[in-house]
Amino acid sequence: MTKSSNTNSPKRLSKVHSNSFDYSLDFKKINFRKRPDLYRIGRGEQGVLLVEPYKTEILPFWQFADVEKAEKSSTKIYQLFLDYLDNDDFVGADMARKFLQMGFTRARRYANHKGGKKYKGAVPENKKGLSGAHGREQLPRSEEDEIKAKAAEIFKEKWHQAKQHPEYLKQKELFKQKYLGSVDIS
Repeated sequence: MTKSSNTNSPKRLSKVHSNSFDYSLDFKKINFRKRPDLYRIGRGEQGVLLVEPYKTEILPFWQFADVEKAEKSSTKIYQLFLDYLDNDDFVGADMARKFLQMGFTRARRYANHKGGKKYKGAVPENKKGLSGAHGREQLPRSEEDEIKAKAAEIFKEKWHQAKQHPEYLKQKELFKQKYLGSVDIS
């Protein structure tokens, strides 16, 4: 293979597989515990409601309606996070981290917008399941719901504990090296 024309270093593919979440997969047929090689970390909460068997394992515990539910929910999901780490199951741990993050973001949305609706109008059909405004106008914030704001803070604390946990960071790096490493093509 040839070297890059503007440098003396070998030409590299930045990633064998992109770290971007791959929404084209058939999520109904993939067991990501058996096929962690297909999992992509993505950004933020991407894939949180798609990746099985983790969605089914974690979702029943995800609640943020009030402080008591947020405390119980975030504690249980954080324990699942620790259990996944203990079992060297990075995908499970990352999914639990995403549920904690989603607990924070959804509770904040409900704290800021009565009823949780942030944008005017319906989501365009080709954008269903994706986050963002997609050209829609953002609704004005309502008076802050203090209960939802407290619930958000409970999830935020657990989410930050998870994303900064030394074992999580170690397993994340190992996962990236194993499944997302760069390849020398020279």
